[in-house]
Amino acid sequence: MLDKSVTRFTELLASKAAVPGGGGASALVGALGIALGSMVGELTVGKKKYAAVEEDVRALMEKAQDLRLRLLEGVNRDAAAFEPLSRAYGIPRDDPSRDEIMEQCLKDAAAAPLEILELCCQAIELHRGFADMGSVLAVSDAATGVMFCQSAMYGAAINVKVNTKSMKDRAYAEALNARVDELVAQYRPIAEQVYEAVYRRFC
Repeated sequence: MLDKSVTRFTELLASKAAVPGGGGASALVGALGIALGSMVGELTVGKKKYAAVEEDVRALMEKAQDLRLRLLEGVNRDAAAFEPLSRAYGIPRDDPSRDEIMEQCLKDAAAAPLEILELCCQAIELHRGFADMGSVLAVSDAATGVMFCQSAMYGAAINVKVNTKSMKDRAYAEALNARVDELVAQYRPIAEQVYEAVYRRFC
């Protein structure tokens, strides 16, 4: 997926192809969001005005680089997990192996967006630092980036739940749902606070 041009990726996304889908798109949006945070860092370090926070900003940039790469990898992981599930739906309902295969495919398909969700939450936390310490000339990009990451978080969350809804193992499904709800509840207000704090600077 990552070797495709933006044009081709969006063509596939707009088509009836099984992949990419919402999970992979969320991973890409999250990667774009944290890349904006990295840009804020790049425009901050080396400036005399921000010398007092340079070490902290560089630490944020290192973490952001890791998150960006992991989110990009999430595009492929999500595609790799969903393709077997799309094939499993085609197994005849009277096939005795169908339920077991479907259950495993559902669990695998839920694991990828859950990881994407967790990475987006980490990215939201980093944006708080970029917005607080970053160059005033680029702080709007931190606000933009945190909203990208929030949107990606929401996208990943719903892609976990669409899979847990069909699982037979309800204890496992509810544990995943609880984890999703916990993360969204924790990081949604952080993202909104970061955005609003930057937005108010221009009011």
